Amino acid sequence: MRVFAGLAGLVCLLASGAAMAAEEPSYTMVERVGSIEIRDYPGLIHAEVTVRGDRQTATRRGFQPLANYIFGGNQPREDIAMTAPVTASRSGQSIAMTAPVTYEPAGEGEWVVSFIMPSEWTMETLPVANDPDVRLREAPPRRVAVIQFSGVMNERRAERHLEELEAFLSERGLSALGAPTFAAYNPPWIPGPFRRNEIWIEVSAD
Repeated sequence: MRVFAGLAGLVCLLASGAAMAAEEPSYTMVERVGSIEIRDYPGLIHAEVTVRGDRQTATRRGFQPLANYIFGGNQPREDIAMTAPVTASRSGQSIAMTAPVTYEPAGEGEWVVSFIMPSEWTMETLPVANDPDVRLREAPPRRVAVIQFSGVMNERRAERHLEELEAFLSERGLSALGAPTFAAYNPPWIPGPFRRNEIWIEVSAD
């Protein structure tokens, strides 16, 4: 049975003013066929959390701890804290919001909600989350097949575009290396026709 991200709740995190100019991860375009692209992404750092529940529950439980993390719910590492007076209490650091917010199945009844960290940060400089459920993960470079579409992300629309992407992979003889990732780029007040959604499937770069 197919699983879909239900990203409408996640994009609430993009409601801050800065989100309109959010950094997006860079990539190299390998090929474009209509609304489908093959992209090579460099290694990226994700702040992510795994949650259980149905789609709506996972949305709510997933994005809130990540929002808390990037908006200051963290502790600077020692090398960052050294720039502050030794008498000052260590306060959390704000991390710029990036796009997209991604959401993917991680097993039976589990979902991984992820924010991609801005390129200026490294695993050594990113602050430690106050919430132990929030973890940092450095993903290796990868090649992904991507289909882009507008509108509100719902099961019917996601099903249709995922089938189109899978048909493209089949025609090209490409095998999926994992579950699809659903990505949302816009805040919730953006009208459906102007929203940017994507579905990513990792494929072999050989």
